[in-house]
Amino acid sequence: MTKSRKIIIAAISLIVVILIAGGAWLQVSGSSKNETLVFGVAPGPYGDMIRKAIQPELEKKGYKVEIKEFTDYVQPDLALGNKEITANLFQHERYLKKFSADHSLELSSITNVPTAALGVYSKTLTAGSLEELKSKLKPGDIVSVPNDPTNQARALQVLVKSGLITIKNEIDPTKASEKDIDQNPYGLVFQPVEAAQLPRSLDSVTLSAINGNYAIAAGIPLGTAVIKEELSEDLKNVIAIRTEDKDKDFAKAIVEVVNSEAFKNEIESDQHEFKDFQRPQWYSEKWNIANK
Repeated sequence: MTKSRKIIIAAISLIVVILIAGGAWLQVSGSSKNETLVFGVAPGPYGDMIRKAIQPELEKKGYKVEIKEFTDYVQPDLALGNKEITANLFQHERYLKKFSADHSLELSSITNVPTAALGVYSKTLTAGSLEELKSKLKPGDIVSVPNDPTNQARALQVLVKSGLITIKNEIDPTKASEKDIDQNPYGLVFQPVEAAQLPRSLDSVTLSAINGNYAIAAGIPLGTAVIKEELSEDLKNVIAIRTEDKDKDFAKAIVEVVNSEAFKNEIESDQHEFKDFQRPQWYSEKWNIANK
């Protein structure tokens, strides 16, 4: 074999090695635009938010998008941790941190999004004001609240701010349960219920503190709440991924889409319920749109 032939063979071999290594790097880095991104959601509007405001723009970037709906607040994070899905959108930052810590999961949020607030609803009482509502309450009236610790504490805080109850001073309000209620001047009885079942509980209780996504899923207009929550930033829903994926291209693409004008236009469209959601601070500042 001539020296020149050896050089040519060596060069071809080097090119093949580089191409193979390059393909492997693309797979590992997650930069392949033929990826399928599977989003986990709970019942409610966030599957629609992905479908209408996020999926089209991701597809323009070359990604395929699938949506998997779970029936509770437990499975979406477990599935994410087990790599059954790519990301999820159903929970706020406070819930994500607690659930991840409790279950030893390495999950992180990459952005928050406009969120349907928790509201207190009733089928038996109508009131034009909080004071009118209080005048109609009687001892023994049942109030159903979420049974998961984070959202139960959240519901109780809404009732505290409304003057219906107080929580013991030594208790962290973000961790309070019905057992930590100090003063209950209206004699209310609290009934923890799995969050997805709270709309159904309205038939047998006086008041129910229902997460916005479950209210919408049950066909309950957000505007009919007799008490409405004002969301802090850590109670606005987030898109969560595995922490190990935070620097991957798909994660950056999701953030770009949520920050895009196309996303904003869908959120603010009169055709969707999203315009009644509470907007994150970054969103309000970026687009100069205040919460209603």
